Amino acid sequence: MLDELYRRWLFEVWTGDYAVAGEILSPGFTGHWPGLEVHGPDEAVEQVRRSHEYFAGVRTTLDVGPVVGDGMVAAGWTFHGEYRGGVPGATAAPGTPVSFSGQDIFRAEDGRFAEYWVVSDTMGLMAALGAVR
Repeated sequence: MLDELYRRWLFEVWTGDYAVAGEILSPGFTGHWPGLEVHGPDEAVEQVRRSHEYFAGVRTTLDVGPVVGDGMVAAGWTFHGEYRGGVPGATAAPGTPVSFSGQDIFRAEDGRFAEYWVVSDTMGLMAALGAVR
């Protein structure tokens, strides 16, 4: 079951089916992104939406896992999209294809995800966009 919840997160929520978040995330959900903490499914969706503001054609691939055990889920993924523009300092032209990898860890409670931690290669992404050297 947690395997299915994770796949819904990665392949439905991250590709724009935001209503799914309310089904798979608990009302008291807490998400830990680097430098940002979100609370509840709506704030989690807003964080995903922000990514879509900068990238078109968003798609995700599952690279490792999900590994499920003891109410926890871990997985490795790759994000793919075409840069729309708007990232401060970026020199890449709109339409530039980009991808970057990351890892997710979820804690489940009562059949939904209650807590989330993510790490990703943000520096690699920013380098691909020409925002850092």
